[in-house]
Amino acid sequence: MSRGSGKGLSLKDKLDGNELDLSLCDLNEVPVRELAALPKATVLDLSCNNLISLPSDFCSLMHLVKLDLSKNRLQQLPLDFGRLVNLQHLDLLNNRLVTLPVSFAQLKNLKWLDLKDNPLDPVLAKVAGDCLDEKQCKQAAVKVLQHMKAIQSEQDQQRQRKLQAEREMEKKREAEQRAKEALERELRKREKAEEKERRRREYDAQKAAKQEMEKKTKKETVHTRKPASSSRPPQPPRHKPSWSRSVLRVLLFVLLCILCTLAACKLTELQHQPLCVSVNTLYEDVVAALQNHKTLQNMLQHNSHQ
Repeated sequence: MSRGSGKGLSLKDKLDGNELDLSLCDLNEVPVRELAALPKATVLDLSCNNLISLPSDFCSLMHLVKLDLSKNRLQQLPLDFGRLVNLQHLDLLNNRLVTLPVSFAQLKNLKWLDLKDNPLDPVLAKVAGDCLDEKQCKQAAVKVLQHMKAIQSEQDQQRQRKLQAEREMEKKREAEQRAKEALERELRKREKAEEKERRRREYDAQKAAKQEMEKKTKKETVHTRKPASSSRPPQPPRHKPSWSRSVLRVLLFVLLCILCTLAACKLTELQHQPLCVSVNTLYEDVVAALQNHKTLQNMLQHNSHQ
């Protein structure tokens, strides 16, 4: 293991029982892999080096019981430093620490702690107190653990409150979303109903307009027909048939019957019957009379001309 890197020199040569002394090695980083290969090294001394920070995998060295990191330049500890649950003795004297990670509260087996000569937060410095003797260092471990547990509890409560607030916010958003969707459905339903009502009114208006047009057309037709009927010439009053027309019709019917009888007696075999003989005789007499009457008229007309 060379100076500065911790590589090249076997750590087994430094191991004395369960103690591994890497102090005053001018280390800039911790050889975590080589340390993990030595689970028997439960006591680790890294004091008086040039360590500015610890790698995150340093917290995998859960076999450590006693750890000395004093007189380095550590500005902070890994966030999961609390994984070193078997740690009982921790020396952080003369570093540049201001706060401790919240996971520090998980070091339930910690019995001894030294935080002197660090630019600690005033509250943390007051809780830690001095570590001038064994009793004070033990009290520092107890008080710091209680303080970090309180911080952890408060942070857990804050996380719970934040989680609860996020859940309530999520529920509120869901409720608002449901309300929004319900409102949108109601608006769509209302718009649909309004559209139906609008179409119904349009239909009723069209129907009324059509009926009004039909009525107007009928009125115009009636007004057009009335002048035509009034422009007709007055019809002469119809008179009831007089009695003279009735007599004339009877005479014509009688004449027709006589002509039919005469034709039957002249043209058929009935002419030898007694009735037809009488009819034919009467017909010849009438004809002779008419001829005589015509001859007389001619004579009178001749005399008048003379």
